[in-house]
Amino acid sequence: MKTIDNYNFHDKKALVRVDFNVPLDGDFNVTDTSRIEAARPTILKILEDGGSAVLMSHLGRPKGKRNPDMSLGHIADKVSEIIGVQVKFVEDSIGDKVEQAYANLDSGEILLLENLRFYEEEEQGEEGFAEKLAQFGDVYVNDAFGTAHRAHASTTIVARYFPENKCFGYLLAKEIKAIDKVMQTGEKPVTAILGGAKVSSKITIIENILDKVDHLVIGGGMTYTFVKAKGGKVGDSICEDDKMDLALDILKQAEAKGVQVHLPVDVLAADDFDNNAKTQTVAVNEIPDGWQGLDAGPKTLDIFKEVILKSKTILWNGPVGVFEMESFAKGTIAVGTFVDEATQNGAFSLVGGGDSVAAVKQFGFQDKVSYVSTGGGAMLESLEGKTLPGIAAIMA
Repeated sequence: MKTIDNYNFHDKKALVRVDFNVPLDGDFNVTDTSRIEAARPTILKILEDGGSAVLMSHLGRPKGKRNPDMSLGHIADKVSEIIGVQVKFVEDSIGDKVEQAYANLDSGEILLLENLRFYEEEEQGEEGFAEKLAQFGDVYVNDAFGTAHRAHASTTIVARYFPENKCFGYLLAKEIKAIDKVMQTGEKPVTAILGGAKVSSKITIIENILDKVDHLVIGGGMTYTFVKAKGGKVGDSICEDDKMDLALDILKQAEAKGVQVHLPVDVLAADDFDNNAKTQTVAVNEIPDGWQGLDAGPKTLDIFKEVILKSKTILWNGPVGVFEMESFAKGTIAVGTFVDEATQNGAFSLVGGGDSVAAVKQFGFQDKVSYVSTGGGAMLESLEGKTLPGIAAIMA
């Protein structure tokens, strides 16, 4: 795997695909800087070698039209602050303005291009657009895991113009290694904790990881599809009736492969989907009509704790309750605590997927696990066993 460490950037200009698709408030202040911070080591390596960096990213979904609210100019000062070097911003991604700014770029300097998605050719993976981008670097560095599952001009097509001079940045290399550790080289026992609302969104992940894991912990809303499929009463809980046969099939596959599946045995049920609803703890297969399971119960958490603390490799994708409501966050916080404890005891833990990443950040676990993935969709497709085009383009 060619990484940035294989190159000396002295007197070189690096074209770097970063993922600066960061959230902004109404005044265009960055509310979560973690993606910018994650790109910092790659950018600093280039500058410390005596090179310069041309950064390209998207922001939001402008759909091929110029939208001043989605200009990367809003974040230039924050990027400068985090990197510790004043960033030069140019109000275009290709064309005369960029060519001039690029010609004037000296070693140790950073140039940030305008939002790539102001051009519809970016998402279309248009060859001509990629060729124009390729003019702005001697070496191509992909450090944007969050878009590695897209065959866009800046993430995949542009790499063709650097047949010998392309590599992964530190962040993307770390993401690849973290997923590989879970899927290929992880020390046993390997445990996958899968939560979230729907079985349908996790089918391909479950089917792909059954050959890799020893334990499968299932929580969150998809619990009730499994429980109802096994003949249990789930009341008004979320349930995909059309996926019940599939749930039973997954349980059969797991048994055939020697994977132990751990489903909740009790839940915190509520009489409404509301933080202030009445609640009661009930057996997971005896939820009364008019009630819905919204969090894992105490006996369930005891079972999950025992499994997680014995694990040497842990994948956590999806919360085990409606953690956005304080009344139903206890289960997800507890799982975070168990994963934290296992990690301190020497386990490798990878957290990925939008909701689980949001949960670990909200409850302060991001520094207590081994790795928090920066790419939701990209990580899920990796776990499904798909080859991501942005990664394949560097390996080619």
